[in-house]
Amino acid sequence: MEEIIGFIFGIIVGSFLNVVIYRIPKEESILFPASHCQSCNKPLKFYHNIPLVSWLFLGGKCSYCKTPISIQYPLVELVSGIIALLVVHKFGLDIPSLFITLSFFMLLSLSMIDFRYKMVPDSLNLLAIVFAILGAWNIEGIFENLKNAFLFAGGFTLLRFTLSYYLTSSVYRAGLKTKTSWNKHYDRTPMIEAMGEGDIMVGATMGALLGVELGLFAVFLSAVLALPVMLALRGRSAEEQRVPFVPFLSMATFITMIFDSQIMAYLQNSL
Repeated sequence: MEEIIGFIFGIIVGSFLNVVIYRIPKEESILFPASHCQSCNKPLKFYHNIPLVSWLFLGGKCSYCKTPISIQYPLVELVSGIIALLVVHKFGLDIPSLFITLSFFMLLSLSMIDFRYKMVPDSLNLLAIVFAILGAWNIEGIFENLKNAFLFAGGFTLLRFTLSYYLTSSVYRAGLKTKTSWNKHYDRTPMIEAMGEGDIMVGATMGALLGVELGLFAVFLSAVLALPVMLALRGRSAEEQRVPFVPFLSMATFITMIFDSQIMAYLQNSL
């Protein structure tokens, strides 16, 4: 019964997350105006906004102008429902579970925005961190989550600096081969950022949700999940090879949290 409540809560919030995902990158209000068709701009009736059901009932098209409605809408609602269901199944129906679920809702929104627009809004990132820190069962747990958030933010910052320095130095050394007596003192090598600031904030959320050991495993898992995609994009243009990493960090974080006991047992047996 608790899982059913969690799923219903998830798909309802997921319907709102679709608004967040669409409007925040455009710097529009997430509250006004009311939901409307993006093609004909006609306001939607309440029965047009029933999570999952409305999209299926309308055949994936606007009730007024019959313009196709992106499958993103029911997918986000369904994934939100599954997230809430699994969190409730693992931790029960209580306040810490609510904050953990809300943190993953923010990560889902960030993942979709990063995938579509290659941007990571700070407002959602900060909410994800705050919800993750509050997702504890006592005051000591909240401070522990806060400490782990700072640890991972610092670790990701150091990693970003190291990788960026290495990549920039590599480009600089390659450029030295083309230097002449005319331009040997003129350096225009751009600073290559290996990781965005948004990824650092997601790292803080990972630390707060998972702790140190599981958080490090999730970082490794995110790289494993992203590797096939990066290999598939080899040979394409530099812009096409830019892989949004937040979806993989978020996915790895959720998988690690749901299977934390099994992963910890594996890690302990491997050491």
